[in-house]
Amino acid sequence: MTTSEKALEKNENNINLVNGSTVKLKRELGLFSAVNLILGVMIGSGIFVSPASALKHSGSVAVCLIIWIISGVISLLGALSFAELGTVLGQSGAEYAYFREAFGKMHKFWGPLPSFICAWIYVVILRPAEVAIIVMTFAAYAIQPFTSNLDADYKDLTIKLTSISALFIMTYINITSVKLFVKVQNVFGICKVFACLIVIGGGIYEMAKGNTANIEKGFEGENISAGGIALALYSGLWAYDGWNSVTVVTEEIINPGVNVPLSISIAVPLITALYVFMNVAYMSVLSFSEMTSVPAVAVVFGDRVLGPASFLIPLGVAIATFGCAMSVQFGVSRVCYSAARGGHMLEVFSFVNMKRLTPAPAVALQALLTCIFIVVGNISTLIEFASWFLWFFYGLAMVALLVLRKTQAARPRPYRVPTVVPCFVLLVSIFLSVLPIVHDPSIKYLMAIGFIVIGVAVYTLFVYYKKTPKYLLEKFTFLMQVLFQSVPSSDRQD
Repeated sequence: MTTSEKALEKNENNINLVNGSTVKLKRELGLFSAVNLILGVMIGSGIFVSPASALKHSGSVAVCLIIWIISGVISLLGALSFAELGTVLGQSGAEYAYFREAFGKMHKFWGPLPSFICAWIYVVILRPAEVAIIVMTFAAYAIQPFTSNLDADYKDLTIKLTSISALFIMTYINITSVKLFVKVQNVFGICKVFACLIVIGGGIYEMAKGNTANIEKGFEGENISAGGIALALYSGLWAYDGWNSVTVVTEEIINPGVNVPLSISIAVPLITALYVFMNVAYMSVLSFSEMTSVPAVAVVFGDRVLGPASFLIPLGVAIATFGCAMSVQFGVSRVCYSAARGGHMLEVFSFVNMKRLTPAPAVALQALLTCIFIVVGNISTLIEFASWFLWFFYGLAMVALLVLRKTQAARPRPYRVPTVVPCFVLLVSIFLSVLPIVHDPSIKYLMAIGFIVIGVAVYTLFVYYKKTPKYLLEKFTFLMQVLFQSVPSSDRQD
């Protein structure tokens, strides 16, 4: 061991207490911030840019609105089930933590595998690709007023450079402090809701003028076949994704037993109301064919209704996407942190900056992976099967909840949902996991299986048999500690 490494080890042993506080993630998110975190993840570009998929598959205005309401109810029930899991375990990481606790001790090899595969998919592939798509959408809208005369190649390069700049800013925020993230996210959350209310207000104005012809078509053209309804529901639920975001950061929520379920009970119904009324507003102005064909529904809506104030819509999309990307990065870095703490990622990614008390190495990893996806650019196909993965893991989380009720029945439960709720969500998840493969079998599901197989191979070699290059890992760990001034958290798991 070199002199510098010995000094660093000695320093680690002496800084388990910093200013009288243990070196670990701190509880910085109150109720308002928890609500804004859910708003930040759930309200992205989808409701502004392309909310028409549910309308296309349902075939009618009335059925479409029913689909949006049902999707909101399912999301609420799923979120409340996650609230029980989050409050009873008290751990960050959401599905990863739940799988580890419920299945980890069932079998030496197979027990920890579900939690590893969950972390593998979320941390290495799914969330970084999702953040890349979101931040590139932000860049496209942010530079729109300044790039109208640019050639396509230069515009694409400008979008990528703007995306990387935005990624740097949100990474700086998430590494600097949780308090800074909370302040920025609270402002962005308020702005998002305001942008939604602008659309809703424009719709009310148009309907007050008598523009109700599209809405009055009701069930005309409805498609109530099982396949049509299922695909419409799938589209609606994708727009609501992010309802579990507050359970990803349970360890940073103040009084989680109260604030986790309460924040969900406030945020998800609020977003459901916003989504339903925004769709009513769109449909009051745009015809069925326009809703299902224009590239950005809200922008066309704004051009027709808001006049000189139409710039508010692209601005709203930019705010929504930046805030969403920042919140998704915040959440997945906690999944990475939890997985590393549980021995399923490199240990250094469970280290915490000793001054700022943020999981700086985990945040930096997510920034690097996202940057790679941005440079690659065309990754839309990669996230086409995202919903399939999400609902597969959501269903497995419901199984984990039922298992923990049996295996840890005596454990205190600050919040408990009726058993019928997780059972219903499990049935929905099975339906949504099986339906796409049956209805539209394609290579993307083979890709999904391929990612899982690669994950099993990585787990077997590096986690189960622990075949790791120790010397290189020690050097890498030392480098990361020096770069990010990070040390093991005082509550790490063995």
